Amino acid sequence: MMKEIDEERLEKEFHVTGTAIKSIEIIAKGEMKHKAESCMDMAERYFKDAQHFKEKGDFASAFGALNYAHGWLDAGVRLSVFKVLKNKEYFTVD
Repeated sequence: MMKEIDEERLEKEFHVTGTAIKSIEIIAKGEMKHKAESCMDMAERYFKDAQHFKEKGDFASAFGALNYAHGWLDAGVRLSVFKVLKNKEYFTVD
């Protein structure tokens, strides 16, 4: 059982979440487009927060921020406001 997040694990999560952000596009229209843009903005902000935490040596907070960022992406895909263009294995969709 892992009790600490090491740099190798953290880098893997940065790769997965960073790739996921680049693998989708907003497909929502109208009012939902604005909400989709907000979800993407939140994902990108949490990704940047994770980078900040990593630079400070706070790997646990960085890991949490990455998972939160990815959660925003998955939610947008599930709500059909994002379309997965590639790397479907990084999302909880078929």
